[in-house]
Amino acid sequence: MSHYAIGPLKLDNIHTYPLRSRSSKVSVADFARPCGPDAPVSKWIESLPSILAGRSFRAVVTSMERARQRRKPVIWGLGGHVIKCGLSPVLIHLMERGYVSAVAMNGAALIHDFEIALAGATSEDVPAMLGEGRFGMAEETGRYINGSIAAGDKEQLGLGEAVGRFLARSPEARFRKYSVLVAAYRRRIPVTVHEAIGTDIIHQHPSMDPRALGAATYRDFLLLAEMVRRMDGGGVYLNVGSAVILPEVFLKCISLAANFHRAPSGITTVNMDFIQHYRPTQNVLVRPTAAAKSNNRGKASHGYALTGHHELMIPLLAAALGR
Repeated sequence: MSHYAIGPLKLDNIHTYPLRSRSSKVSVADFARPCGPDAPVSKWIESLPSILAGRSFRAVVTSMERARQRRKPVIWGLGGHVIKCGLSPVLIHLMERGYVSAVAMNGAALIHDFEIALAGATSEDVPAMLGEGRFGMAEETGRYINGSIAAGDKEQLGLGEAVGRFLARSPEARFRKYSVLVAAYRRRIPVTVHEAIGTDIIHQHPSMDPRALGAATYRDFLLLAEMVRRMDGGGVYLNVGSAVILPEVFLKCISLAANFHRAPSGITTVNMDFIQHYRPTQNVLVRPTAAAKSNNRGKASHGYALTGHHELMIPLLAAALGR
């Protein structure tokens, strides 16, 4: 017999209830359905479970379709890995189909896209090149990008437009059909590039003009801010592969829009990456969608995290659109 003064809790008087009376989060109606190997993509999408990522994926598709129909901005924020994973043809096809209203890039995405357009190849072996003092020192990459930025700055162009124009016109850009910058420039789709000094290899080159680069990337920031402001009432922003720069820039664009008039409401934000990081979660999914609630105006906004490798998720999303 225990010598403790207190005994275990007795369950004799615990109250239960019938399982059928409980509200449950998952039902067999939400389950996946088997899909044959010859089924079209539309059937495959319908076969997904209406649970967690399956539900989120469908919601993102629906939001992008609705934004396109309503002529609301669908803005793609691209990190460098998106470009160097070979996804430019998919993104260009989405432009042709009306699912890209604007593109925001970090500096890495710009560089990879530029090198692909010029040489048909990109992505150096960093450890090997770093030890030899050769990392980031490709002559054409530094000279042509910095030169086009400086030339564009004289005409008050943003960084994305300046480099896109150079690639669209240069006879050396023999692989320009694979360039997001060129495809967007030819379709007059705004491309903004957001630089942080010291983060990109072009900053190592003697051709670097910090005043021109700073002015050009600032123009791009204001251009993106105007696009974000126009998201009100149904626009979509997708952050794909940028863990710090673009989430921070997007949040400041939301702040400017709120200060100018009001925070965009009824928007959809998406973070696509193989790891869900803090800043994309907070600055893309949580804070911008909550901002509209604070002024008690407009429709509800929603943020969705789609986790997976870009080389799988972006083609899958593209195939689902317009099905």
